[in-house]
Amino acid sequence: MSYNTQQDILDFVEDNNVKFVRFAFCDIFGTQKNIAVLASDLPKAMEDGVCFDGSSIAGFMKVEESDLVLRPDLSTVTILPWRPTEGRVMQFFCDVEKPDGAAFGGNCRGFLRQMSRSFRKLGLTCNVGAECEFYLFENDDRGRPTRIPIDFGGYFDVAPLDAGENLRRDICLTMEQMGMSPQHSHHESGHGQNEIDCHYAGPLKTADNVMMFKQIVRAVAMRNGIHASFLPKPLPDQAGSGLHINLSLCMDGRNLFEGDIAPDSIAGSFMAGVLAHSRELTVFTNPLPNSYQRFGCDEAPRYVSWSRQNRSQLVRIPQVKGTNCRMELRSPDPACNPYLAVGLVLAAGLLWLQTRRNYDSADTVEENGVLFCLRRDRREAFAGGYQWDGSGDAIEYSIPNTVQGVKVTAIGGLTGELKKAPTAGLAITMPETYRGAERAHYTMPSGAVEITLPVHIHIGRYVRSVQP
Repeated sequence: MSYNTQQDILDFVEDNNVKFVRFAFCDIFGTQKNIAVLASDLPKAMEDGVCFDGSSIAGFMKVEESDLVLRPDLSTVTILPWRPTEGRVMQFFCDVEKPDGAAFGGNCRGFLRQMSRSFRKLGLTCNVGAECEFYLFENDDRGRPTRIPIDFGGYFDVAPLDAGENLRRDICLTMEQMGMSPQHSHHESGHGQNEIDCHYAGPLKTADNVMMFKQIVRAVAMRNGIHASFLPKPLPDQAGSGLHINLSLCMDGRNLFEGDIAPDSIAGSFMAGVLAHSRELTVFTNPLPNSYQRFGCDEAPRYVSWSRQNRSQLVRIPQVKGTNCRMELRSPDPACNPYLAVGLVLAAGLLWLQTRRNYDSADTVEENGVLFCLRRDRREAFAGGYQWDGSGDAIEYSIPNTVQGVKVTAIGGLTGELKKAPTAGLAITMPETYRGAERAHYTMPSGAVEITLPVHIHIGRYVRSVQP
């Protein structure tokens, strides 16, 4: 059943004995936040929104102008089944606005919605699916998480090697109770590592599902005395966890990723845009120092490349048919903000799609049936341990500390410059903000909102991080 009006919601509250309503949103880093409203105050909260202190949310507002308002998306209402059945708890996902109703630049849901509308204006339907991996660890006697995985199973193992099958079952059943559509669940390659996939949906719905999925996994794991970790690389000797993003484009009911993909086709141009802007995207799809310990290990990508078979490439075109035809971006990890990650990937593809640009054939070479989007001389330079000279495409690169002024242009209105930091390594310093040597700033597309981020620059085979 869909809920589109305030009266629909009030009837739902009464029918389900709801006493508390969570107004949920996420900060700029993708961390979920919420405020609970008593059901008796829900009519006023839906009408006027819920005001909160934006200066207390990292990256949102200054203390001098701190008021922000949460506006619930009524279509996202759901009961939280792990909460008590007496005096039940339900939840909305919310958009963030300024008190006068003006758009707020840090509203990540709004940014993704805007990108989805851009595709619809072109007559394109964009479908997005997410494959999220995570680890399960034991807790100690005091209930604190350890680094001991719950099992020592491997890819697709079954019990007794797989000790997480009952927990995955509980997670999938909880997802269905909350209106989500789990598709696959299995043990992954790492000890205690698991994966659960959802059916594809629209971009905003999928990003909401990722946020809800992480909430469900943590709640179900905690109820079973287990700690769920979404760190990209929690164990140095085991496989990292990715958040693979699958995208397809449809026009007039036809999947444009089905069959051969011509370089100058809509699908080809979209994929080329994602590849071309992959280095900028990585700042947002892989936001932690731990993210870069995953790259180049097991099946995690190292270079900007694509393939129809090789799972270690940045972009993969799975060998499937019909509605399942898609491109898979394999670099993102679960630490990212899914609204920004999906929105910026769409923006990267849209930028090249609108001009029908494609990768220069000089930048591709065929090797062992795999098409790499790096010229041979550039790829050999990496293999020989040489430093990056500012040209070419690579996720993993090396920049000497003396280099300054390397431009970092992120699509979707996020622009900046790579500069030397006086303290440690390099920092990304965005224009028109104060020049804190240990801080990075960027401005969201729809407003001049200053955001402070940790800076993570991947240098050679290790990470230097400048924390705010």
